Amino acid sequence: MAEDMNKKAIEEEVLDEQAVSEKEEYSLNDDRRVKVLSPGAMVAKRFFRNRTAVFGMAVLILMFIFSFVGGLITPYGESELFYRVDYQQKEYASAIENKEFRYKGTSDFSAIVQAQMLLAINGNKESFEWSKVTYNVVKEAENLYSCYTEDGTLIGIAYKAIFNPTKQGTELDLETLLEVQKAYANGGGAFTAGGESYTMDAEGNIMKGNEDFGYISVYNVQALMGDVFLSREFKEQVIEEIEAGVDDFVFTDVDGVEHEYKLAYIPANDRYTITQATETRVYDRYGSPSREHPLGTDKNGMDVLTRLMYGGRVSLVIGFVVEIISTVIALVLGGISGYFGGWVDNLIMRIVDIFYCIPSMPILIIIGAAMDNASVPPKTRMLYLMLILGVLGWPGLARLIRGQILSLREQEFMTATEATGLSVRRRIFQHLIPNVIPQTIVSVTMGLGGTILTESSLSFLGLGVRFPFASWGNIINDINDTYVLQHYLFIWIPAGVLLLATVLAFNLVGDGLRDAFDPKMKR
Repeated sequence: MAEDMNKKAIEEEVLDEQAVSEKEEYSLNDDRRVKVLSPGAMVAKRFFRNRTAVFGMAVLILMFIFSFVGGLITPYGESELFYRVDYQQKEYASAIENKEFRYKGTSDFSAIVQAQMLLAINGNKESFEWSKVTYNVVKEAENLYSCYTEDGTLIGIAYKAIFNPTKQGTELDLETLLEVQKAYANGGGAFTAGGESYTMDAEGNIMKGNEDFGYISVYNVQALMGDVFLSREFKEQVIEEIEAGVDDFVFTDVDGVEHEYKLAYIPANDRYTITQATETRVYDRYGSPSREHPLGTDKNGMDVLTRLMYGGRVSLVIGFVVEIISTVIALVLGGISGYFGGWVDNLIMRIVDIFYCIPSMPILIIIGAAMDNASVPPKTRMLYLMLILGVLGWPGLARLIRGQILSLREQEFMTATEATGLSVRRRIFQHLIPNVIPQTIVSVTMGLGGTILTESSLSFLGLGVRFPFASWGNIINDINDTYVLQHYLFIWIPAGVLLLATVLAFNLVGDGLRDAFDPKMKR
């Protein structure tokens, strides 16, 4: 009996302890009080429940890292130019079989005198008169004539055979050239000119003592550049190739370097042009993707990937600065209009109506053309672009803020602010404006995409950001060439994808914020 009573007492004590324990577990003391989320935390919780908005936020974070961090770690500069070695055929020399008379003489042997001499030769005359002066024409040999004044002074000669010096800088005076031509016409031999002795063989090779002096040829092979001297070996090979009808040949210079040449006959002036394959350092325009340049190079020879990084930085900065300018103007004017109402509201709303009527795109095009005409520097032009877009973009947001404030100013908390004697400025900027910030953030976020598109459109038209600064819009500007559009997809597709992804991400984040700030949302 006693044992049963003790057992019952122990069971009752255990039940009492359990009751006390349960009462303590569910008591609302300070340590175990139910925690209530703040409004900001609730908005964040709603936002991060929206997977689409989170995806948009992740894309934006990647874009910011790509643009701002990528521009710091890339080994290339924004406007750094890259080159490649290219082989180009450049005109090097010309060759012509001389069939016309050439002239050499003193200052008295003018072009008019030469023409009169040619008329006398064709008319088999031994003299002619010009400007009351009589000139005598002497036929020295076949295709060789000399011209003398009445007192027997040699003033010029007409010839067809071409003298080619062995050494650069060798020039023949008039008397020496005449003797050289006479010796060639007579089939060679020894002759003296200017106190020097010369010998010429039957092929026209001239020796001055024991030194090779030059040779005579019916071909005139002449370098395009006056400071380039063509060797006898080169000229002879050119003549051989012309006579053999060859279009291209290889010549080894004195340094042992081989050069490729091409011969092209020009019927219009009966001559041959000689072009040389020259190693040239040129801009690496439209270079294909490679290890050094993963997205290739653009039309200016710049790394496309680096330009995309810096271009994203410019596009994003312009978007944010423009929206900040628009938001500040809209908050001030919309807040004042919504709070005061009456004639103030009417005045500000009429200003808004005026701005709505302004054709923004034509105005931007006109201003862009004016800045082009004034040669505004690219950096200053970008600042003007941000300011103009910001000034033109505030009316819609101002009307939204004004509507929100018209509703809020009738709430009880605003009646309390009047009762406490707060100034008008504090009522507007400390109590009304903070309550419209959520809607403002949503509007600004969704407007950022539109601003970036506007800037890109202007840059694509050549009226926005200008070289050397990059933006996604002026990068896509390369596709104004149909050939580039079809054959160089790596130039414009990456910029288009980045632009599309960024604008879409801003819109997704804007939608997510709108849903998160909506108090009726239950997700």
